[in-house]
Amino acid sequence: MTEISATKPLDPALVVGLGNPGGQYAGNRHNVGAMVLDAIAEQHGATLRRHRARASIAQIRWGTLPGGRPGPQVILARPTTYMNESGGPVKALATYYSVASPAVVVVHDDLELAFGEVRLKRGGGEAGHNGLRSVSSALGSRDYCRLRVGVGRPPGRQSPGDFVLRDFTPAERKELPFVVADAAELLEALIVRGHTVLDLPR
Repeated sequence: MTEISATKPLDPALVVGLGNPGGQYAGNRHNVGAMVLDAIAEQHGATLRRHRARASIAQIRWGTLPGGRPGPQVILARPTTYMNESGGPVKALATYYSVASPAVVVVHDDLELAFGEVRLKRGGGEAGHNGLRSVSSALGSRDYCRLRVGVGRPPGRQSPGDFVLRDFTPAERKELPFVVADAAELLEALIVRGHTVLDLPR
């Protein structure tokens, strides 16, 4: 793990897993952010419930702070809108829970990273990702954190749009639990220990 700074825990934090709603999209590469979000909720014994902000959410305390104090409050959220309308729910939840943009963490698929590679960064562009574009527009800021989960590049001449809307291969699905574990490790480093982390090589 490569750490570039240490500040303070994010409390409260809003962690958003991007994806498209509906069973036909559930296993798509484009939905890996939602997969990570669901897995983290399960790890913490939390049940996602519908919120009026067009999202399913759960509230948890992540980790333990020095002195045995409970860790930061974290709102886990999975928008129930389509990917390109994710910004509305994110903005509504950030406002409702009084979470500033720097404490918003968006988990999303990334074509520029090899499958299984996980990186965390704050700010920057959207690299053509419609979900990120929507979030940036709704928040009026790019100063939020992104947990980038690599899905690799499309083979041959397959278009990126078609590639991300296809399911992971059986071999990739076997690796997904390890990818989720890496994602959770980076999130904990950011939220609980206040570390800004570049990547976690696999």
